[in-house]
Amino acid sequence: MDGRETVKVMVMGSPRAVENTIRVLYLRSFAELYEWSPMQPTQNPGEVMSLMRRLLSLS
Repeated sequence: MDGRETVKVMVMGSPRAVENTIRVLYLRSFAELYEWSPMQPTQNPGEVMSLMRRLLSLS
């Protein structure tokens, strides 16, 4: 193994809450806005999700 691992971060909630959370994470330099997937509906009415993947160095 090369000391790297992929992690996935998922945000679920109302469209407004998901968008707000993604923007807060951007403002905190956690992830660029373009790194997030488009919002997709979940099985729950009014709920969406967005996902990002990050390759981390574990060494």
